[in-house]
Amino acid sequence: MENKDTIRRPLLGMTLSELETVAAEAGLRKFAAKQMARRLYVNRVTSIDEMTELSKPAREWLNEHYCVGLQAPVKASHSTDGTVKYLFATRGKDFDFLTGGRGGRDIEAVYIPDHDRATLCVSSQAGCRMGCKFCMTGQQGFHGNLTAAGIINQIFAIPESSKLTNLVFMGMGEPMDNIDEVMKALEVLTAPWGLAWSPKRITVSSIGKLDTLRRLLDETKVHVAISVHSPYSKEREEIMPVEKAFPVSKVMEVLKGYDFAHQRRLSAEYIMWGGVNDDIRHADALARLLRGLDCRVNLIRFHAIPGFNHSTASQESMERFRDRLNDQGITATIRTSRGEDIEAACGMLSGEGKT
Repeated sequence: MENKDTIRRPLLGMTLSELETVAAEAGLRKFAAKQMARRLYVNRVTSIDEMTELSKPAREWLNEHYCVGLQAPVKASHSTDGTVKYLFATRGKDFDFLTGGRGGRDIEAVYIPDHDRATLCVSSQAGCRMGCKFCMTGQQGFHGNLTAAGIINQIFAIPESSKLTNLVFMGMGEPMDNIDEVMKALEVLTAPWGLAWSPKRITVSSIGKLDTLRRLLDETKVHVAISVHSPYSKEREEIMPVEKAFPVSKVMEVLKGYDFAHQRRLSAEYIMWGGVNDDIRHADALARLLRGLDCRVNLIRFHAIPGFNHSTASQESMERFRDRLNDQGITATIRTSRGEDIEAACGMLSGEGKT
């Protein structure tokens, strides 16, 4: 671990109120915070010296204590289908994007072009505490929470940043287990002083961690995706230990108290394993679980990982499952797998360990 005294705090990822505090520290008027925000999030400067609205003494002071914080990915892996997986360092000699945990792990983000859409799948943690057995991120344990700077950096630092149309928090980690930094990142993304994105461009995935999911639902209008994977509690607990703390039936009951019929969308993520959760019985149970919710189901082909012995469901069983749900009035689609050849598909992200 590098000496903290050498690390300047990044301005990237700061909210307007945080930038107002920085402005006051630098002896600047409050409106300087909006000037800094515009330079960071609209002009996308790479150095404080480019913030020419600020006085030279203020810029010199800021350079002593802060930095923009933009860090380029250290590696890019290109799939035959156009998907690109980016590896980002979480700690270096002059920056630190992690809080808590033991460190020692970098993180990954995945760029997915698709005709007129360009989606980035971002990580919110290095590793994960949730322990889902079918996920390579979950298998590695928890290494730390990403700061808002570490989240926003994934969006700003890739070459395709200006092309992005959508963002999904479906990379490494459980976003609701890092709620404070995720909420700051969402504020930067959607606020008029930030990127001013519509919340409809953003989807946040969760295993259903209700204690913090409620905050996301109450304070934002982003789309929500819930990882279900089995409608039966005992089966779900076997592959997702968090079922014991946050039963999926309870999660769905809470979600029924929110409006998903208009601007905000709710989806259920359902990875399918052959002979495990892909039969008509499971389809009918899933339909019962979702009854009363405006919810679409994304059926996902399983991508094999070490240490988990189930195999993916056949295309035929996935189509039968989809059709059964559609017959019961629940919109279900089979998600196209992307980036499997570079280990960028669902459940395959792991980053790289550091010694």
